[in-house]
Amino acid sequence: MYNTTVARLTYRALLGRRRALLLCALPLLLLVVAVAVRLLGDVDDDITKQLLGGFAMATIVPLIGVVAGTGAIAPEIDDGSVVYLLSKPLRRSSIVVTKLLVAIGVTVVFSAVPTFVAGYVLNGDSQQIASAYAVAAAAASVAYSALFLLLGTVSRHAVVIGLVYALIWEALFGSLVPGARELSVQQWALTLAQKVGGSGAGITSEVGMATGVTLLAAATVGGAWFASRKLRTLTLAGEE
Repeated sequence: MYNTTVARLTYRALLGRRRALLLCALPLLLLVVAVAVRLLGDVDDDITKQLLGGFAMATIVPLIGVVAGTGAIAPEIDDGSVVYLLSKPLRRSSIVVTKLLVAIGVTVVFSAVPTFVAGYVLNGDSQQIASAYAVAAAAASVAYSALFLLLGTVSRHAVVIGLVYALIWEALFGSLVPGARELSVQQWALTLAQKVGGSGAGITSEVGMATGVTLLAAATVGGAWFASRKLRTLTLAGEE
């Protein structure tokens, strides 16, 4: 299910000049903000949770997911080069799984790792808050990668739609509107942060642990499955 050639091409597309700049700029912004907050005065657990939950999880992680998830396949579909890939004797599911694994790896590296570093800079992983949010960022990265990869296969405006989702739904509604929180990847992932941090960390989520993990898994598997189906449709259209 993992093809090294497809993986190499996907890494090359994701880590090209423009996308690499975006992927580096977003975590760098998080780290700069963390350092600035730390230098301004004493930082307690509440401030750390506000920055990691309200900025990293709600904004930085989904934005990186948009860049990596859509960038793994959308450009190839837009410029038509995906036809050459689909003409090879490769299973469509293998193409999708490979691209998804690459997108997940890139998203985790550029979101979960900086989230932990930012948390450690703020208060040295007190109450395991930095570790908890890093785990949540990694879990969210998996679901975001699958969802935005799917979006890249079904729409030519995947980046725009992804940005609207990340900035409006996750950063605004997913953080502020009570009813919408239950349908937020951010909130699903926070169930893991709540578990890692324990009662002392004071991290909360709008959904239960079992529900959050189930929804994360459903989003990931469902996104990959529908993306594979869409690739089969593209193949049939090309043959006709």
